[in-house]
Amino acid sequence: MLSSTTRARLRSPLSLALAGLVVLVLLAAVLGRLGGGSGDPPGAAAPPVSTRSGDPTGAPSSSSGTPTDSATGGTVPPPYVAAAPPPIAPKPQLPGGGYQVFAQHRFLVAYYGTAQTASMGVLGDSDPDTMFHRLMRAARPFARPGEHIQPVFELIVTVADGGPGPDHVFSHDIPRGLVAQYVRAAHRHGALLLLDLQTGRAPFPVVAKRWAWALSKPWVGLALDPEWRMGPHQVPGQVIGHVSAAEVNRTSRWLSRLVTRDQLPQKLFVLHQFRLSMLPDIGRIVHRPGLAMVQHTDGFGTRGQKLATYHAVARPHQFRQGFKLFYHWDVHRFTPQEVRRIRPRVSFVSYQ
Repeated sequence: MLSSTTRARLRSPLSLALAGLVVLVLLAAVLGRLGGGSGDPPGAAAPPVSTRSGDPTGAPSSSSGTPTDSATGGTVPPPYVAAAPPPIAPKPQLPGGGYQVFAQHRFLVAYYGTAQTASMGVLGDSDPDTMFHRLMRAARPFARPGEHIQPVFELIVTVADGGPGPDHVFSHDIPRGLVAQYVRAAHRHGALLLLDLQTGRAPFPVVAKRWAWALSKPWVGLALDPEWRMGPHQVPGQVIGHVSAAEVNRTSRWLSRLVTRDQLPQKLFVLHQFRLSMLPDIGRIVHRPGLAMVQHTDGFGTRGQKLATYHAVARPHQFRQGFKLFYHWDVHRFTPQEVRRIRPRVSFVSYQ
């Protein structure tokens, strides 16, 4: 039994306050154990509850269990998955595949001329589709085992004139619509298209840039014909023209940059020649990345005359070699088998 002194002390305000504090501490401890796990400290907050079992993001899930974005309704990738970069566009290839004109054992055979007239070469004798089939018949005898015959349309798109014309440059461009027909036909048939320039008094780089819209196609290349590149006072047809290596190099530099800029496959780049004077400093012509450079020997006559011209101008250490056959002006025209036996070796034959 408590003494009267003890009961008096328990009734004092300070004692009552201390007793109440003890009771509150004990009550808080009991409640903490009821709300948390057995290992949780008193007062620890419960962990957040995921809306999907195993989803660490807490994102709402679809009926299939995939997290969804509540704002857009789209699926939400797990946080450890990185977004894929945009797909890389494949680099365009040449007809038949690949990126090098003379790779895959290609041997090139062309029909040469301009559109809608056969007066400048066989290519204009009929429409592009008809001429493609005729070209393939002419090209087949050049084939050797393991080789691929690559058909080529060599289209004169800038034609030299005997008169000055409105621009006083003694040349004109054929209509763009006609060139577009050959661009499409070449693509349709897996052929290369070679744009041939006879610029009169106009510089080759200036004229070439007018055809950039076609040269941006992977299957379209460029040919320069110095025979028709006139000096300031010369007239086409009255003299044989010429071009400096510096002008050729400016043209090839522009074309090479176009290849690089548009990530195009290698382009055919052809220089026509049948006299040394047409390319007087040919040794200074620079090779450009992205261009397959060909020195193409023209000139008609007997077999002996043509071979003499070829051996006089050919520079096989500097270029691949081309050779022209004339349907009407050659005397005892070379057969395909005889052309294949010519040395230095020929890689590109064209018919005019």
